[in-house]
Amino acid sequence: MLVLSRKLNESIKVSDDIEVKIIAVDGDQVKLGIEAPRHIDIHRKEIYDAIQNENQAAALTTVEMLKKLSDSVNKS
Repeated sequence: MLVLSRKLNESIKVSDDIEVKIIAVDGDQVKLGIEAPRHIDIHRKEIYDAIQNENQAAALTTVEMLKKLSDSVNKS
């Protein structure tokens, strides 16, 4: 893991078109501003993890449904 120190109004470039800027520091909270192209999804980690879990559950459900459908067709 790369660890960087930044002060208020300083930023970090992730790539040519992504910049993370320190907007405010208040106690133990830091506000970040993220500039990135609209086609790049940006989520808090807990939201990203929830999306991944939902996608995995949906994929398993789809596989199970296809297997049941295949089994029912093969029985006919």
